[in-house]
Amino acid sequence: MKIIILGAGQVGGTLAEHLTHEENDITVVDTDIKRLRELQNKLDIRTIVGKASYPAVLRQAGGEDADMLIAVTNSDEVNMVACQVAHAFFSTPSKIARVRSAAYLTRKGLFNTERGFDIDVLISPEQVVTNHIRRLIEYPGALQVLDFAGGLAQLVAVKAYYGGPLVGQELATLRQHTPNVDTRVAAIYRRDHAIIPRGDTIIEADDEIFFIAARKDIRAVMSELRKVDQTYRRIVIAGGGNIGERLAESLEHEYQVKLIEFNLRRCNELSERLDRTVVLNGTATDKTLLQEENIEDSDIFIAVTNDDEVNIMSSMLARRMGVRKVMTLINNAAYVDLVQGGEIDIAFSPQMATIGSLLTHIRRGQVKNVHSLRRGAAEAIEAVAVGDEKSSRLVGRALEDIDLPDGVTIGALVRGSEVLIAHDDIVVESGDHLILFLVDKRKIREVEQLFAVGITFI
Repeated sequence: MKIIILGAGQVGGTLAEHLTHEENDITVVDTDIKRLRELQNKLDIRTIVGKASYPAVLRQAGGEDADMLIAVTNSDEVNMVACQVAHAFFSTPSKIARVRSAAYLTRKGLFNTERGFDIDVLISPEQVVTNHIRRLIEYPGALQVLDFAGGLAQLVAVKAYYGGPLVGQELATLRQHTPNVDTRVAAIYRRDHAIIPRGDTIIEADDEIFFIAARKDIRAVMSELRKVDQTYRRIVIAGGGNIGERLAESLEHEYQVKLIEFNLRRCNELSERLDRTVVLNGTATDKTLLQEENIEDSDIFIAVTNDDEVNIMSSMLARRMGVRKVMTLINNAAYVDLVQGGEIDIAFSPQMATIGSLLTHIRRGQVKNVHSLRRGAAEAIEAVAVGDEKSSRLVGRALEDIDLPDGVTIGALVRGSEVLIAHDDIVVESGDHLILFLVDKRKIREVEQLFAVGITFI
């Protein structure tokens, strides 16, 4: 596939790296010559220096025969105009734009209408991150929570702790502990190495376990893998930017929310827009302020300012002052692994969350949902089986008879509104949504081919 990426920042650069490894023809456009040179030295890509929304620049980048345009510059306006130019001048088949401002996103008729911008897919990083944090709050103790098939099934990552019911036991005993709940462990990460789980795999303390189950069964499975955390009530958010505001708005009717923002004018705006959130003017690294607000009584502290250093330091301070759980936004994805797991419980990168949303719309064929896992090291994919027994490699076959690539496991199927945890004797039907876990992303093309429909595969 020939893809033009506008913007060589962290999202654009990371996306280019993902897609280059999957044998796509990638061109990256940016005004930063130094950044483009860095990418070109690392990746087999073409780069163009210029303003991403200019017709001449897009033509130079190969706009006339591009299959897809992905606009992820730091400017909403450039992203929107670039997609419109690609539509008007080159009839580009697929156009994706990152748009952050709620002033655009909430304006009806602005996109995909006769008078609006012709953009096929809008990606809002702030909304992606807000949804990500909400799911973590819903399931205390989870490291990652991912929705599939409209939320009917979920893939959850938890860490096994000393004293947990299953630590030191074989994975096969999970069914004995939860006889009325069906679940499947899709992968285990032990000391940063992936282990394909089998029945005789022994769970060790500190294992990071990815399991899949119907949404209604998630809590029951979590209780077997780790000590159950109490539900959250009091939440403190550091940072009143787009993410902080959306998060507070999303949580304030279910939890007691306080929001700390340094800029006084922004504080006044937030006070007017939010209904129940207590807005505080100050910095989250101010120990006196945290003491005055009884930070030790808070259940969770979430740092989402635009400054990584402030996020890290305020999170560590809050933890030492007695907060039960700390979540930290890290804009530099390379730092996530360095800070998570110590005084900071969960660190997450908005860039990696955005990559997953973008990949969902880039994958070929019947792929409907993509989630990036382990900071991009692995992926979880939802794809639909189509065709019949003659034209499909999947339909009409029992799971045990499907020739999966190495490092790929099927965790569950969703048939209509029913979640079927993967067992060897289940036969795939046309229309089934299969949820797969890929330890090795290089196998993605083989997985896509599994779901392709041919004249005959018999």
